[in-house]
Amino acid sequence: MTGLFITVEGVDGAGKSTQAELLGSWIEQRGHELVRTREPGGTRLGVEIRKLLLHGGEELGTVDPRAEALLYAADRAQHVGAVVRPALERGAVVVQDRYIDSSLAYQGAGRVLDLADVRRISEWATGGLWPQLTVLLDLDPAVAAARREDRGGGADRLESEAAAFHAAVRAGFLELAEAFPDRYLVLDASEPADVLHAAVVAAVAPLLPR
Repeated sequence: MTGLFITVEGVDGAGKSTQAELLGSWIEQRGHELVRTREPGGTRLGVEIRKLLLHGGEELGTVDPRAEALLYAADRAQHVGAVVRPALERGAVVVQDRYIDSSLAYQGAGRVLDLADVRRISEWATGGLWPQLTVLLDLDPAVAAARREDRGGGADRLESEAAAFHAAVRAGFLELAEAFPDRYLVLDASEPADVLHAAVVAAVAPLLPR
């Protein structure tokens, strides 16, 4: 594959969408094909899975953590097969909001599932595809919660979890960054958006396809 795969991670409210949009515009201005996508929900099937996972009502009842992890993996399999891998094969730059690391942080650290199991099903679902760069926007969960409240719109299932859950998720992301420093760029998400964007661009520029 000749393309470039970049993922943006962090707790909800860290500013992932803002930084992904800024990065995408910067990439397009340099003449590269951009595929801007997200998980869950990057395909038609994924949209329906996203509705179930994040916005399912009380009629769903309690979702077992293993069922949740498998649904994310199903979304990921469809997404990589239909969107991400074809884009990379034709030389595009994929900028994606959330990927396997989110499952490791949310279902692994947050739901306390075995990390090896979560990794195994995600790697099987994607055929072992990992990004060249993962941008982690690190933010105190309390600050992230305040941001989410300010933007309104109500909280989804994961956003509604207790503070301890979000603290575990943040810790899970930081542990991943420590374990894979060559892939991770960790940024303080409390910094201004333009400062964060400059740091992201500095890391991405040497990786762009020639």
